[in-house]
Formats: sequence, C-alpha cells, structure tokens
Amino acid sequence: MSNFEFLRGIKEYALFASAAIEAEKVYASAPAMCAVGCRKALELAVKWVYSADNTMCLPYKDNLQALIHEPTFRFAMDNQTWGKLPLLIKLGNLAVHTEKNIAARDALVSLRGLFEFIQWVDYCYGSDYVERKFDEKLIPVEKVVVDTRKIKEQESLLGEKDAEIEALRKQIEKMSAQFTAEKTQHQQQRTFTPEDLTEFQTRKVYIDTDLKTMGWNFNGIDVQEEFPVDGMGGIPGQTGYVDYVLFGRDGLPLAVVEAKRSSKDPNTGRKQATLYADCLERQFGQRPMIFTTNGLKTYFWDDQTGPQREVYCVFNQDDLQKLMNRRQARKDLLTVSIDDKITDRYYQKEAIRAVCEQIGQGFRKHLLVMATGTGKTRTAASLADVLSRGEHATNILFLADRTALVKQAKDGFKNYLPDMSLCNLCTNKDDRNARIVFSTYPTILNAIQNPKGSQPLFTPAHFDLIIIDESHRSIFKKYREIFVYFDAILVGLTATPKTDVDRNTYDFFEMEHGVPTYAYDYETAVYQDHVLVPYYNYEVKTKFLDEGITYKDLSEEDKQRYEDDFIEDGTVPDFIPSERLNRFVFNEITVDTVLQDLMTRGIKVAGGDRIGKTIIFAQTKRHAEFILERFNKLYPKYHGSFAQRVICEDTYAQDVIDAFKGPEQEPHIAVSVDMMDTGIDVPQCVNLVFFKKVRSKAKFWQMIGRGTRLCPGLTCVDQIDGEYTGKRRFLIFDYCGNFEYFRQHVDGYESKETKTLSEKIFSKRICLAVHLQEASYAASCFQEWRKELVEACQSQVAELNVSQIAVRQRMQFVDKYKNISSFSHISEGDQGELMQQLAPLVDLNDPDECAKRFDNFMYGLMLASIERLPSLPNAQKQLSGIALLLLRKSSIPQIKEQLPLIQEIGVSDAQTQTDLLHFEKIRKGLRELIKFLDDIVEGKEPILTRLTDPITDQQEGIQLGVAYSFEDYRDKVNRYVNEHGDTLAIYKLTHNIPLSPGDYCELERILTKELGSQEDYQREFGDTPFGLLVRQIAKLDHDAAMEAFSSFINDQSLNQKQITFIIKIINYIEQNGYMEISELQKPPFDKPASFIKLFDSRLRPKITEAIRQVRDNAVNTTA
Repeated sequence: MSNFEFLRGIKEYALFASAAIEAEKVYASAPAMCAVGCRKALELAVKWVYSADNTMCLPYKDNLQALIHEPTFRFAMDNQTWGKLPLLIKLGNLAVHTEKNIAARDALVSLRGLFEFIQWVDYCYGSDYVERKFDEKLIPVEKVVVDTRKIKEQESLLGEKDAEIEALRKQIEKMSAQFTAEKTQHQQQRTFTPEDLTEFQTRKVYIDTDLKTMGWNFNGIDVQEEFPVDGMGGIPGQTGYVDYVLFGRDGLPLAVVEAKRSSKDPNTGRKQATLYADCLERQFGQRPMIFTTNGLKTYFWDDQTGPQREVYCVFNQDDLQKLMNRRQARKDLLTVSIDDKITDRYYQKEAIRAVCEQIGQGFRKHLLVMATGTGKTRTAASLADVLSRGEHATNILFLADRTALVKQAKDGFKNYLPDMSLCNLCTNKDDRNARIVFSTYPTILNAIQNPKGSQPLFTPAHFDLIIIDESHRSIFKKYREIFVYFDAILVGLTATPKTDVDRNTYDFFEMEHGVPTYAYDYETAVYQDHVLVPYYNYEVKTKFLDEGITYKDLSEEDKQRYEDDFIEDGTVPDFIPSERLNRFVFNEITVDTVLQDLMTRGIKVAGGDRIGKTIIFAQTKRHAEFILERFNKLYPKYHGSFAQRVICEDTYAQDVIDAFKGPEQEPHIAVSVDMMDTGIDVPQCVNLVFFKKVRSKAKFWQMIGRGTRLCPGLTCVDQIDGEYTGKRRFLIFDYCGNFEYFRQHVDGYESKETKTLSEKIFSKRICLAVHLQEASYAASCFQEWRKELVEACQSQVAELNVSQIAVRQRMQFVDKYKNISSFSHISEGDQGELMQQLAPLVDLNDPDECAKRFDNFMYGLMLASIERLPSLPNAQKQLSGIALLLLRKSSIPQIKEQLPLIQEIGVSDAQTQTDLLHFEKIRKGLRELIKFLDDIVEGKEPILTRLTDPITDQQEGIQLGVAYSFEDYRDKVNRYVNEHGDTLAIYKLTHNIPLSPGDYCELERILTKELGSQEDYQREFGDTPFGLLVRQIAKLDHDAAMEAFSSFINDQSLNQKQITFIIKIINYIEQNGYMEISELQKPPFDKPASFIKLFDSRLRPKITEAIRQVRDNAVNTTA
C-alpha cells in the first residue's frame, strides 16, 4: 500500500486523489515527472480547499502562486506546512523545463510536502481522519512507462479534462457549508503535527534547487558534491571536501561553492573556499572562481580580476565559462581605439576614457553627467563598442524609463553600430539573444521576476554592461531590484544628478557627491564649445498666477462675474489661492495672455509666417485641454490641429510626439503634461512655455534641455536678431516664477523618497504597537487592540512572495518576523528592522484606495495624540471636516448606517477627543465610506471664469547661474594630494627629499592633465611651482623638518632664546610646507626679540641657507 492509497476510497477527495496516487507511482521511474505530478496534485488540492471552505477568499488571480499566498489560505495552516508549498511548486516548474535536473531526493521532498498538505486537508475536513506519517518504504518500486513529452505538455500525469475537474469542484462547492461548519470542531478534537526538517536538510534542498534553477545538472559531472581535494593550506596529505565544485564542459573547474547554514555569515567560509581553489588550481591548472552562500545571501569572487561582491545567486555554466574565458581574452581598454565615426567630439572621448580607466582600476559603477543635447546616447554607443572590442562586454542592456526613449535609443544605436544585433524588449521578446537589449524598467523587471513559475528571460550574469539612461529618475525604490538581480558594470547617463537625501544619484553609484566619473556641463557646451544653443528668457508675472484671486481687489464687473462663477451653498469665497489656478479654476484671460504673448514674441519659422516648434508645459490634463480650447478660439484659422496635447492617457500620444518631430508636420505646438519634460529630442524646438510651477532642480533643467539642441539649417525670425539661418537661441516664457524660485533656491526643493500607502500604514501600525507596550496601556482593551495591529503586520510579512527579488534579499528579516512571537515585545532594533527592511516590501491587498488613505490619516492622528505633536489640532479639524462632508451625503445607505458615529464626532468633539480607542472605532466605522467623498476633489467640475488678470511684473534676458557645479579644480587637487601621500613625488616633497626630473614630470602630468588643464592650474594657483603647491597642501613631515635644522638644535653654543626661535621656524615650515626668508621679519618672528638681534653674522647666513634649502628641495630637481 502506498502513502496516498488511503485517498482511493474517499469520494470527497476525487478531485485530487488520483493525481497524488499517480505522482507517487512514477517516483521510481521518473523523479522529474513525479515532481510535475506533485505540483498538479497540489494545485487540485488547493482548489478543493477553496471550493470546500467558505472562509477562503479567492485572490484576484486564480493561478497557484496567488492561491497559496492569499492570506485566508496561508494563515489557515501552520507556517511549517505552508512553507513547503512554494518549494514544491518551484520543483514542479523546474521539472517541466529541465526534467534531468530533478533527482530522486528532490522528488521525495515534493512527495513529502504534498502528503503533509493533504494530511492537513483531511485533518480539517475529513470525516474519518487518522493522523499518518509519510513512509519512504511505502513508495512503489515498480517501474512504469512514462510519456515525458505528453506530461510536460499538459503539466500533469493524468489527462484530466477541464470539464471533469470543474464538475468535481462544483460537487464539493455544494457541500462547502458542511465542510466549513465542521472544520473548527475537527481542529479542536484532532491533532496534526507538521514534519520538521533539520536546518541542514532545508539549506541543502534550497541551494540544490537554486543551482538547478540556474541549469546546473547534478549528474556527477557538471556538479560534484563533497569533492575531495588534497594539499589544504599547502600541506601535502591534508584533505578537504568542497561542498560543490562546478565544472565546465571541458572538465575543468569553473567555481567552488562553499555553503554555510542560513543562520551564519556566508563569508565565514571565504578563507576555506580560497584554500579549496588553491588545491583545485594545482590539480587542474585552472583557478576556479569562488561562491560563498548560506542560501539567503551569496557572494562571488574571481580573485584574478577583482574583489569579492554580493550577487543574486550562483551563476550558470555558460556565464561562468564566459567569465573564465574573459580572463585571458580581455584587453587593456586604454589601448582600444575609439571609433571617430561614432564619437568625434573631445568631451565624448574623454568620458569614454574616464570610464575605461575606472574599469581598469576595478570600479563597477560609473556616472557620466553630460548636458542635455551633448550626445549621451552616442557616447553610450561608443562606450559599448569599445568594451565589446576590448572583450569586456558581450551582452549589454540599455534601460530607459519610457517606451519612446527606448525606441529613440535603439534607433540611435542602429545608426552608430549597424553590425550589432539589437532588441527592443518592449515590443519583441523573441530577439532577446541580441547583443544589445533595450528595455524600460517595468519590462525588464517583469522579465526576471518569474511571476508564473517560468524561467526568467535573462540570467543574473547574462549582461556584462548595463547603461542607465536618465539615471537620476528610476533607479530608486522598486526598480533597484533590477540592479540587485543583475551582476554587471553599471554606467549611468544624466544631465541632472539628484542630490536629495533619499534619492541621491551619487550615492547609488557609490561616488563622492559632486564628483561623477566625468562631467561636461551646460555652460561649457554653450559658451566654450558651442555644441548647444543658449536660452533667452522672458519672465512674466500675472496677479492671479502669482498671488491668487482676491475678491475685494476685483473691479465691480469682475466681482459680479466672480459671484456668479464661485458661489457654493449660498456663499462666495473671499480668496482663491494661486495653487488652485490651472488645477480646478481656469481663467480665460490668463491663458489668452500667455498664448498671445507666445504668438507675438516667440521665435518664428517659414519666413516669419509660422510660430516655431513649441512645447507648453501644462499643469494637468484639464489645464492642457483648456489651453487647446482657448488656442482654437483665438486662432481658428489653424483648423484645430496646429496645437495638440500630449498626455499619457491619450492612446496615440506617441504618434503626436513623432509628428511633432517632423519639421513641417503638425502639431507645431505640443501642450504636454509630463510626457515631454525629459528625453525627447526635437532640434527644431525653439520656444518653451512654463505654464506650471517646477520645484525640482533636476526636472527644471531637463525641461530646459528640450530646447538646447543645435539645428544648423533652420531659418528663424525673432525680435532680437531678425531673420537668420542656424538656430542661435531658444526662448523660454516663464509665467509661474520658476526662474525667480531657482535664483533664491539654487538646489531646488529637496524631495523625499515616496512611500507607498502600504508602507506608511505598516510603519504606523508598528509605531502604535511600540507605544502600546508601555505600562499606561496595560489594560486588556488596549492589549486586544495591540494584538490586532501586530497580527495585521505579521500577516503582511508572512504573505510576502519569496520568489520576488527584493524579498529574497531580506529573507533573514522575513524569516524572523513571519513568526508572531517576534512581535511580543518590539525593541528599538526590531522597530528599525520592521520599518526599514520590511515596510517597503509589504502590500495591503485592499483595492479601496480611499479607505487606505483614511487608515493612514487616522493612524497618523493617533500617533500625534500619543506623542503630543503640534499637528494634532489640524488633524482633528480635518477629521471634523470629513464628518461634515459625510453628513451632507447621509442619504447614501452605507453612510446612513453610520450616522450615530458620524454625528458623535461633531466639530467640537473631534477637536478635543484624544481617546485612542475612540479614534480606532472611528477608523473602522468610516474607512469604507470615504470613497463616497472621492469626487469632492478629483471629480469636481472645473470652474471656468473670465476675470481680468493684470501683468504685475516682467523682465527678460536674466539667466540663472551655473546649473550644476561639480567638484572644482582646487578641490580635486587638494583631495588628490591628501589621498596620495605614498606616491613617490609627494612622499619626497613631504620628507624634504629633492625631486628628480621624472618626479617633476609626473607632478606636471597629474596637475595639468589628469586633474585638469594648464589653464585650470594657472587660474587657481598662478605661477606657484608644483612642488611648493603640494607642500602647502600636504605640509612637511615633522621628523624631516627637525632633521633640516638638527645642526642648530644640537648646537651647544645656542642659548634658550635662540633654540626657541629655531623651534618657531621648524613649526612654521612644518605647517606651511616651506618658508620665504622675508617671513623672518614678520610676526611671530619679530617678538620678543628679532632675528637680527638674536643671531650674529656667523649664524644668520647658515639659518637662512637652511630655510632656502628646504624651499629649493620642492622647486629644483636633481639628476
């Protein structure tokens, strides 16, 4: 009798019984197909539970992963039982793709997991439950014929018809009331004990499975376990056993894997692994690479090419062979020529060389800051070409944050690298084997997240180089997972690096702030190299846009119109703030003023008959549409297509952008909401209209960058130079005080990293739970509430999908906090782990966004109450306002049910109420009603008015200062000297040793070539000799200074005052690097007695000669 034979006679289990019995039956013949069968049996058993139990909530998807992660299902059983299910699914998926990789021991894990789950089903719902244990001896040993191809096609051992399965499921559904009712009673009367796997078994299974997922074949050839090596530590006869040795197809070792328990730091085995590598190198003549792992974290080290680094997982055979071959094949990148056909400008070549030099030094993250329009994409293509020809990069990924930019980049690379195979992953995944893949962040993330159990499109080491376009934007938050998964050299491209605390581009690329790998700024591009055109700005202030609309300041005629347009509930507001204009309030005269100013003063083309290509940056979709309506009213002669809007919701927005790029095509005016702020290249664009406030410095300069590109053949007409050929400038019309703002706030507004609602709510629940640990909340009512809070947080942690990259990176925290006992007392350290490591991962499975926003608001109000924050009165007032708004909609049945609670809040009550439990009652009672208020803001009909909006101020041609200041030359020199004290020339200077001609040449190279130019040196340091400058910065070594004047210190004939004077000289030279003779006549050397009075004519020349010699050693050279 087999382990699953008991199912045969139970008709209620017919849905999954045969699948389980068959899975066990084929174990001896085909372990891989056994794993496939176990996965299918599990799927049917899980669907059986959903049909039988009315307490289970179906998730939004009905695939197996979604079904097992649904909280009502997941927490219905012990975590040890549930924890076996994801592995069972993973093994089944692996078997479908590569059945050879599934060994008998893996299939046994699947059978055990399936048996335990079915035992749990029987324990909860069975009528004749008996507690059973899985027995390996009961597995059938008879061989059976297995049709592998057919099984893999249908992912099942049996040819079940969907109709038959559905019929069986419906039979169970009819009995669900009975099954559900009996479950609680069964659980109280019966016992069920999950099987406990030892940590070694668990680690072994997970590491083996991960290796198999990466394609490693456990056939005793490619992967050899407990591999014996001789000569550990160089001692003959000293034997060691390598956990795993991974071999190439040539039989030579590619890597060793040293595995540690999941509770240990994987690098405790690093030294041991290097000794294994030593032994294998002596045995095979090839040094393997090194992986250390504990199943949760994995580190990779090729000690022939660079230092150790953390990676996502162990690499597959092909990728390791590629890295092994590259050891010999790769060239010194500085010897690889740069193709002038791709990049012929000096700064582009300098950028490429800067990256190549850093790669040669072992750096893997690089940032190129280049002004918009100076050829970042072209530079990237040339860099890809150099790294490819230098055998440093085989496969390259180019990332951009919009499909339009992906297409634009691919088109550019196609022109620059016509012989390189390219793939736009957004439109064609079939070409993914191309050398260069172009993708958006979401597309590549979906390609590696493996949501359906299939293999990721790309392995972690597939790409050797990742180019990140506009790298100031999407490298943060969830897309950071891409760079955790892939192990590649990173090169960021941006014109506007962010320096916000939570979103710092330099921090991401592990660079000193303000010091990118290479920088080419806007000012140099415009005024020195003339590869971009400058802007000329018109700044116009209107009263409404600047100050808002004040009723008492209006004319009598406008007051009447204001009263007609703004009356609400019989009252008229005294003031409309400027923030509401162009969001909810649209004034015709304001928009007409802007459009007429553009059409009058804007740069024109076609002999002055047509406004040149123009982008109007609008605030919202409504604002953009209103601008179009007014334009068509003012200029009906253009028939409605001259100006068009570009917003992401429009189906054919990309077609509008493509048409805008055509010099003679309509539209000639694009009214954009965010879509054309960055990345779009239109050389013919000559007018920009800022009709919205911008506070992000990066975004502001990106928007300005839309007009900077040269357009040599364009004939323009403007009010400055009249008619001319070749774009000389572009115009910026600013109606929202942006230039004024950035003059006063050079770095703009420092934005904070955006947190999701789920993250905010999770964090606030944790904070509340911490407060409720205090003695003042010891009452049972508060502790019951605390229990609800921590159970909600624990359930969110426990339902995290371990196949997600971000979750896997924090598994030590997930494992800790998926147990409710970890919340019994939350220490400060626990609070930090929960809020920093886990809060960003959790997700509230609640589609009601309004309810979640109210939860977040109420939890914040509760914390403000506990912590006595100054924000409490305002929050209470806001709660009162919500109550009043709900009272106005009391005819809605759901609101009517809660009227007593709403009325209980009251205006005065809410502003004085500080009872936490009352606040919690309000949160629970009102959260599902907030959706009825959603139309108050978002759906409110816009107010259209026509009020005179006077111009209050205007100016033109006053530009901003330098856009981005990178580390200046003086700072670079100081930093270099202080960091390179051990280099020969600097060492000699600090130790008063004369320089050789070679030393001097090296200093000259560093100061006038590596760190800057001869002009930079002249500008900052004038005619100061190189050696004296270094001395000024690095100072003179104390012992060297003492040695230079030792003859005087040791002169027995000198008195105490003379010795003290000599010590003053030594201290001065030590601090300043050298001393001019004239300093002897100045303080502090003039008191209490002067140099001339203290020393006679015999000693004075000797002392001055010693001072001069110290100086000359920094200036003169010796052969």
